Amino acid sequence: MQSETREPAHRAHVLELRRRKRAEAEAIGIDEAVVDRVVDRFYARVRTDQLLGPIFAARIEDWTAHLARMKGFWRSVLLGSAEFTGNPMARHQQIAGLDQDHFSHWLALFYRTLQEECPQAAGADLFGQRARMIADSLLTGIELQRDGMRPTRRTRSLPHA
Repeated sequence: MQSETREPAHRAHVLELRRRKRAEAEAIGIDEAVVDRVVDRFYARVRTDQLLGPIFAARIEDWTAHLARMKGFWRSVLLGSAEFTGNPMARHQQIAGLDQDHFSHWLALFYRTLQEECPQAAGADLFGQRARMIADSLLTGIELQRDGMRPTRRTRSLPHA
């Protein structure tokens, strides 16, 4: 009975958090249109990139569907849309040979795209911070799967926005 009375309050709280997240992002120039432009332009770069292009080409057959999925991912991350479902960690762990160089290069391309497509520096910074956090998390998961727990871990030097 108690959980039934808490449920509407919890849902209202979650919805308020999402609303606030969206408002904060929009206040610094991040909205659906910006997310769409960043994703489209970034993946156009990736597709022609010598390092990353072949990795994506081997795995993505339907670019329209992939772009839609990535837009949903970033709207969820930045705007609190909660529309993305999936397991990015498992997807990235399946790609043999991914390492810090790949993620550093990915971030460099991403940051360049943000500088071109985000109307406000604060929006580009937020977007870039989230991208770096995600890259670091994915790289950590890949290293743990590949190498297990090691007593010493080398210091990462992923680029910052």
